[in-house]
Amino acid sequence: MSDFFVYQFSRDRVEAGDFSHFLGMYGLDALPTGQPLAALMNAFTFTVDGYNDHPDELHSIPAVREFYGAFHRAWPYWLYFCNLDDDGLRIMVLCCLNTLSAVKVAGGVNCRVTFDPVELVRFIGADFPPMNLICERAGLSEMDIYLRSKAVFEYFGLPYDAPPP
Repeated sequence: MSDFFVYQFSRDRVEAGDFSHFLGMYGLDALPTGQPLAALMNAFTFTVDGYNDHPDELHSIPAVREFYGAFHRAWPYWLYFCNLDDDGLRIMVLCCLNTLSAVKVAGGVNCRVTFDPVELVRFIGADFPPMNLICERAGLSEMDIYLRSKAVFEYFGLPYDAPPP
């Protein structure tokens, strides 16, 4: 079993747009290669702290949206590293979409989020080259890359009909 990492950005770091500590540990130049890197696939969950009392959902808070957008531009390897068993990656991606709208459900505590599915597909599609770069650096097989790609599509509820290698 590989390690699992929960990396939490504080509100101060979010509002300062500062993810330098994370990049110092996991920036491209700091990452291992081979099996140690392969073990990091699906191992990260990212969270932000300090917005628990905020009335809006994280994906609707401008500072969080700006932070995740900048973080993504600096470290576009989310599809490789992010754990697909929780909503962390989904929240991060929602923060990066321009067509996002959220509506509170009457009488409920949750909200309904809508976005342009084409924008989501384009966003994810642009992240496959960085993911593939990390997969190759980790020495993963074509089948491993195929399976991760399929898992990412399924995570976002998208069809994946590419034939296996």
